[in-house]
Amino acid sequence: MNIAIGADRAEIRHELSRATYDLLVIGGGILGTSVTWMAAQAGLRVAMVEAGDFAGATSSASSKLVHGGLRYLQTGNVKLVAENHRERRALAADIAPHLVKPLSFLVPIYKGGPHGAAKLGAGVFLYSALSVFGDGMGKVITPHQAMTRVPALRSEGLRAAAVYGDHQMNDSRVAVMTVRAAVDAGAVVLNHAEVVGLRKSGGNATGNVTGAELRDRLDGTEFGVDARLVLNATGPWVDHLRRMEDPHAAPSIRLSKGAHLVMRRHDPWKAALTTPIDKYRVSFAIPWEDHLLLGTTDEAYEGDPADVRATDADIAQILDEAGHAVRDCQLRREDITYAFAGLRVLPGGPGQVSAAKRETVVTRGAGGMLSVAGGKWTTYRHIGRHVLETLSRLPGRPLGDDLADILPAVPLPGLASPDAVAMRLWTEREPGARMDPLVARNLATHYGTIAFDVARLIRDDPSLGERIHPDGPDIWAQAVYARDHEWAATVDDVVRRRTTLTVRGLDTPDVRTRIEQLLA
Repeated sequence: MNIAIGADRAEIRHELSRATYDLLVIGGGILGTSVTWMAAQAGLRVAMVEAGDFAGATSSASSKLVHGGLRYLQTGNVKLVAENHRERRALAADIAPHLVKPLSFLVPIYKGGPHGAAKLGAGVFLYSALSVFGDGMGKVITPHQAMTRVPALRSEGLRAAAVYGDHQMNDSRVAVMTVRAAVDAGAVVLNHAEVVGLRKSGGNATGNVTGAELRDRLDGTEFGVDARLVLNATGPWVDHLRRMEDPHAAPSIRLSKGAHLVMRRHDPWKAALTTPIDKYRVSFAIPWEDHLLLGTTDEAYEGDPADVRATDADIAQILDEAGHAVRDCQLRREDITYAFAGLRVLPGGPGQVSAAKRETVVTRGAGGMLSVAGGKWTTYRHIGRHVLETLSRLPGRPLGDDLADILPAVPLPGLASPDAVAMRLWTEREPGARMDPLVARNLATHYGTIAFDVARLIRDDPSLGERIHPDGPDIWAQAVYARDHEWAATVDDVVRRRTTLTVRGLDTPDVRTRIEQLLA
């Protein structure tokens, strides 16, 4: 068995301490997990450590979209949109069809709005052409057709709506599956392991970085990891780690906060809304996890990244902007089940954060540590490859000359049609003891074929088939599986990132207490 799937923390710490790795990745968000996965595929001995949980910060606070970026067309960046479409379609078709699903989007066109029907019609047609019409042809539809797809759409002043296709996902589940893929490829990983210092050659402050000193945040155990090359992929904390390497390191990034709301949904939505707020900004209203996801904001953030949250002002702004196209009856504050915020990592420099380029920044410090920041879910594999290529070409070739070629389309674990998995889960048991179709569907779309491993736990202990909360589809077998096979060590790991309890507003004190007992 691979060291890290199902291994306990002491075993993993021992493994991390005893070897010298080709690459130590610090940070288990989008960038860290992607580079770790790619490096393991390339045959490197790679370790990844994360101070919190995998994707525990911004990487699980996204808009849950795998998208080409319609608004990039407005800035004339056709090449970027085409690139995004390629990766989006690869994820949906070959890498993770069990986790990434297609979704139609409407752009409502109102009287006096910032864009006219002709311009938006041309835009969505070009957008669909850049994806080789793989999601149908972008077009303009009538107000009546738009209202049948989104019953909560405001009808006053509605002239038409433009339609295009994109995809969505549960970012936390994609992150966990990517960590699992990296471990399957040979990586050693540990979450809740905080870097408290950097190891340097010769033991002096000006030497090259050769590893890190760590502290297990769960039991306080201290240990170290040696590596030929260290990659700082700590997102909003990237400059904090750069100052550990060199106290005089100048800031390399700035931060922009994006907040979101999750609301109870009163009617089924057959499409999402992309509502223009002005010539450049849009508001999203997206059916997601049987709820409605609203967002997002985009404003400079100067505070401690650990303290980022959705404020009352953010909530008011999101509801106000959603109200441009969504009826008030769907935007009641009492229907909010969850509010969250993440930080976009942007290149340092002057100007508004909303106008800053969303690009990956790579810098090399005085001690030879590489720091990388910026990234998005749609192109996360592509970015991981790009960063690994950069590392492989460094002066002195610290990773050696003999990296294996990375296969173009290695799927995430559990690859399958979610419809087929749900059908099997539902039909496989005795008719009187069949799994609830909603539970089967939830397992299929969050685990793929790994759902069968979760279901096997129920066979051994039928009580694990019970719902954790009666109003949601998550079951106790998922919590046990998260603990034993998905590195879940805290209540938040389970309720927020391994299941959908938090986003549905179902992580009640009683639920949290019972999960804490399960983890103990």
